[in-house]
Amino acid sequence: MKQITFYLTFLWLMSCGVQQSQQEQPIYKDTSKSIDERVADLISKMTLEEKVSQMRYDSPAIEHLGIPAYNWWNECLHGVGRAGEATVFPQAIGMAAMWDAPFMNQIATAISDEARAKHNYFTHLGQRGIYQGLTFWTPNINIFRDPRWGRGQETYGEDPYLTSRLAVNFIKGLQGDDPNYLKVVATAKHFAVHSGPEKTRHSDNYQTSNKDLWETYLPAFEATVKEAHVASLMCAYNRYRDEVCCGSHLLLDSILRKQWNFDGYVVSDCWAIEDFYAEGHHEVVADRKEASALAVKNGTDLNCGNSFFPGLVDAVEAGILPEEEIDKALTRLMRAKMQLGMFNPELDVPYNKIPYAVVRSEQHLNLSLDAARKSLVLLKNENNTLPLSKDLKRIAVIGPTGNDEQVLLGNYHGTATKYFTPYQAIKNKLPNARVTYDMGSELATGFPMLEPIPAAYLSSEGKKGLKGEYFKSKDWTGKPAKVQQDSIINFKWTLKTPVSGVMADTFSVKWSGDLTVPETATYRVGLKAGNFGRLTIDDSTYFEFENVHHPLKQYVDLDLEAGKSYKINIDYFNFLTDPQVSLQWAKLGNDYLSSATKSARDAEVVVLCLGLSPDIEGEEMPVALDGFDKGDRSKLTLPEPQLKLMQQIKALNKPTILVLLNGSAVAVNWADENVPAILEAWYPGELGGKAIADVLFGDYNPSGKLPLTFYKSVDDLPAFNNYEMAGRTYKYFKGDVLYPFGHGLSYTSFVYNNLKIPEKVKPDQSITVSVDVTNTGSIDGEEVVQLYVSGKDAGKQSAIRSLQGFARVMLKAGETKQVNFQLNPKQYAEIKQDGSYMIEPGSITVTVGGKQPGFEGNADAATTQTIEGIIEIEGEAVKLAMK
Repeated sequence: MKQITFYLTFLWLMSCGVQQSQQEQPIYKDTSKSIDERVADLISKMTLEEKVSQMRYDSPAIEHLGIPAYNWWNECLHGVGRAGEATVFPQAIGMAAMWDAPFMNQIATAISDEARAKHNYFTHLGQRGIYQGLTFWTPNINIFRDPRWGRGQETYGEDPYLTSRLAVNFIKGLQGDDPNYLKVVATAKHFAVHSGPEKTRHSDNYQTSNKDLWETYLPAFEATVKEAHVASLMCAYNRYRDEVCCGSHLLLDSILRKQWNFDGYVVSDCWAIEDFYAEGHHEVVADRKEASALAVKNGTDLNCGNSFFPGLVDAVEAGILPEEEIDKALTRLMRAKMQLGMFNPELDVPYNKIPYAVVRSEQHLNLSLDAARKSLVLLKNENNTLPLSKDLKRIAVIGPTGNDEQVLLGNYHGTATKYFTPYQAIKNKLPNARVTYDMGSELATGFPMLEPIPAAYLSSEGKKGLKGEYFKSKDWTGKPAKVQQDSIINFKWTLKTPVSGVMADTFSVKWSGDLTVPETATYRVGLKAGNFGRLTIDDSTYFEFENVHHPLKQYVDLDLEAGKSYKINIDYFNFLTDPQVSLQWAKLGNDYLSSATKSARDAEVVVLCLGLSPDIEGEEMPVALDGFDKGDRSKLTLPEPQLKLMQQIKALNKPTILVLLNGSAVAVNWADENVPAILEAWYPGELGGKAIADVLFGDYNPSGKLPLTFYKSVDDLPAFNNYEMAGRTYKYFKGDVLYPFGHGLSYTSFVYNNLKIPEKVKPDQSITVSVDVTNTGSIDGEEVVQLYVSGKDAGKQSAIRSLQGFARVMLKAGETKQVNFQLNPKQYAEIKQDGSYMIEPGSITVTVGGKQPGFEGNADAATTQTIEGIIEIEGEAVKLAMK
C-alpha cells in the first residue's frame, strides 16, 4: 500500500512539474499555438542585432533562445549537390528533354528523401554548415532564350509553358505533401529577367516590353507561386528597367507580393546586394547600409553575402529603415523554419524519420537510369543506322567526352560512388567484343582533358606514390593522425573521412614526394579540390585557392624534362561536406588523332563522343578559349579540334555514330550532312553511359524531345544582351534551324488521327482537345504528344505558335490511345505589347503531334506526324485579368 501511495504521489508531483513546465514554456516552443503566434513571440525576444544576424545565409546560434546555427545555402538541382554521396540524375536540361511532368515529381521526391536523410544525419552529428540544411536554392526556371548562356544547362529550356509544368511538379516533389510540414524548402530562381551574359551579370541593365515580360519571363515564376506554393524565390544579379532585381519595387513588391500574393521569403543571389554599391557594378547606392535598406524595403529577406550584417543594423540606427521592416522580413524566414519543423520536437516531424539508407538506394539509382534513358534525343537516324547489332566484335569509342566522369555530371551536382561513361557501358554491354577507347582530340583548342597522374610517375622514399600525412585539424597542426603511402592522388571520400571516419569532418592532408615525366614536353598539371588546395613544385607555389562554393580545378603549364625528378607538395584541407581531391595532368601537344584513327580503321563501328563539358561552360567561369567566354559561348559549333577529329574519322568511311554530351545546343551542321546517326545525351548523370548504350543497341527506344532550338549559327541570333524576344526561340525565330524545339526521333513510328475540337467557342470558354495516337511500328515506344496554339496574328506581333499542352504516352506496337487536353482562355489569349491578355474574335489554329509542323529534311522528324484544326472565336473581345 505504501508503495502504491508513493507511486501516486510521484505521478502527481510529475504532473505538477509538467504543468509548471508547460506554463513556463515560451510560446514559440508551444506546438499547440499557431505558427504566426510562435514566430511573433520568438521575434519579440530578439535584439536588433540578433534579428539581423538571422537574415544572413550563415546565421549564427542564439543560445539563450535555443536557436542553433543554421546555413541557408544548399543545392539539389539534379540530386543533392555538394554534400557527399547522392544519386546524380541527368542535368536539368536533360530532365527537360523527358517532357514528363509526373516523372519530375518522382525524381524530386527521391531527391528530397535524400536531402532530409542527409540533414537528419548531419544534425545528429551536430553539423549545421553549408550544404547541410533544408533550404535548397533549386530549381533554376529562367528561360534559356539564348544558347550561348553557360548556365542554360541548369534550366528546363526555352519555353515558359514547358518550364512551368516541369517546375511545378519538381517543387511539389521537393516540398512534400504533408499538411503540417515542409519536407524541404524549394527556391525558384533567378527572379526574374535573367539568362546571361555571365561576365556582365553584375552590371547589366535589361529592358523588355511588357509583352515579353508577361509572356516569356514571368509565367514559370507565377505558376510556381500560385500552383506549387514555392516557399522561396531567389532574386537575380542584374538590373531590370533600371532597378536592381534584389531591390526591385516592380518585381518583388508590385508583382510578387501584391499581384501574386506570395507569402514566402526572398533570398538574394550570392553577393548580389554588394553589387548595388560595388565599383564597376550597379553603383545605385553609396554603401552597404543603403544597399541593405533598399533590398529589405522592396522585399529581399535573406542575404547570401555579408551586407545585411551589419548593414541593416546601421540602416535602422541611421533612421533610413524602420525596425518593423526587419521584423516583416524575419517573420517570413522564421515561418519557413517553423514549417520545416525546426522548433518542434524531433519525433513530431515525420520527415525526420527518413533513414540514411535511402541515399543512393537501388530505387533511386533505377530512377536516375530511367531519367537518363528518357532524356536522350535521337536527332538523326539515316537509313535506320540505329540500333546497332549486338553481334559486333570490334567497336571504337572515340572522343574527349567518351570516358570522362565530369561530362556525365554537369554543374551543381552531387558525388556518385560509381560512374558509367559511354565507353565503360558499351564495354559492359558487349563483353565478348573488343571495345577500345581513344580521346581523339582536346576538348577545345588549348584545353586537354586532364587525368590523374599515375603512380608510375610519383615516388616517395623509394616507393611508388606520394607520402600522405593526415591531420585532424584543418591547418596541418599537431602530430599526424596517420601516415600512409598513396599511389595516386584521386580521392572522393563520400561516406567516411580518412581521419575520424565521420562523414563531412574537418581534416587536412600533406602529400610530398617526387614527380617524373615519361618524356620531355610541356605538361599541364592541375589540382582539383573541394575546398582548399595548394600545389608546390620544386619549392615554387604555382597556385593556392580556397573555394566554399564548389570544387575548383586549377592548373599550370610547366616544361618538364624526362629523367629529372621534381619535388612536389600538395596541401589540402576539408571543412565542407564533399571532400575530394585529385592531382591531374596532360601532356600538351599530344597527337591524339593518330591513335584514334588507327582504332577506327580496326573497328566495325565508331561511336564518336563529342560535345562540351561543365569545365568550359557554366557559371561565371575563368575560361577564355576559342568559342567560349567566361562560362558562356561565343560560337555554337563544336570546338575546332573535335570538328577536325569528326571529319578525319568520317573520311575513313566506317559506320559512325555521333553521341553529343553537352549542356547547351551545338550547331553540328557538318555532322547533320555527313554522319548517319546523331544522339543527343546532354550531361546524363552517373548512369548516363548505360542509358546511351541501351539506346545505341536497341534495349531502349529513344523518346526524348528537344526543350530548345538547335540553331545553325550564332549569326542567326540577336545580340546576347538583348532581352527582347523578337527573333528568338521557336516562338519568334523565322529562319532555318538545324533541329527545332520539340524534335526527336523514335525506332518506331506514330500516326495521329481523329482530332476533335469545337468549331466555335466564346472568349471565356475552355477548349477540350482530343486526338488518337497510334504506334504503327513493330516495337513498343513512348511518344511525347505536343499541342501548339497559333493566333490570328501568328508570326506578326504574336508568336508563330505556342506550346500549351504535352503528354508522354506509352504505346505498344499497333496500339492506339486517345490523348486529351484542356485549354483555358488564358492559354489561347494574345498577349499585347502592354502585357494584357486579350481574346478577340477570329480564328486560332490548334496543332497536335509529336513535333512542330512546317520543317523539311532532317529537321522534320520522320517517325511522327502532326494534325491541325481551326477554331473560330465568336463574340466581343475580352480582356483577361493579369492577376
